[in-house]
Amino acid sequence: QVQLVESGGGLVQPGGSLRLSCAASISIFSAYTMGWYRQAPGKQREFVARITREGSINYADSVKGRFTISRDNAKNTVYLQMNNLKPEDTAVYYCKAGVLSNYWGQGTQVTVSS
Repeated sequence: QVQLVESGGGLVQPGGSLRLSCAASISIFSAYTMGWYRQAPGKQREFVARITREGSINYADSVKGRFTISRDNAKNTVYLQMNNLKPEDTAVYYCKAGVLSNYWGQGTQVTVSS
């Protein structure tokens, strides 16, 4: 059974930083593409960033240059470093394992507000 647990969310002022973590209970973690998505109130869930098993990385245009995704296969964990946060980054952030799978975490709230 796959379990994904996000942590690291919170309240931060505009321009601040947060680091999200997603710990995965999953066999052969290194074989999975891992992704971060977010959902703001009243909006659809949207892609933020992904990292493949080979280490290829993609970002949404809205976060390029500010967010960095990384993974530690030894710890079965994927990270999202978020810098220069903006109020429009406020959302629940979800971790996803795989591309065609339906393996999602429960989400962690990120609020950017002064």
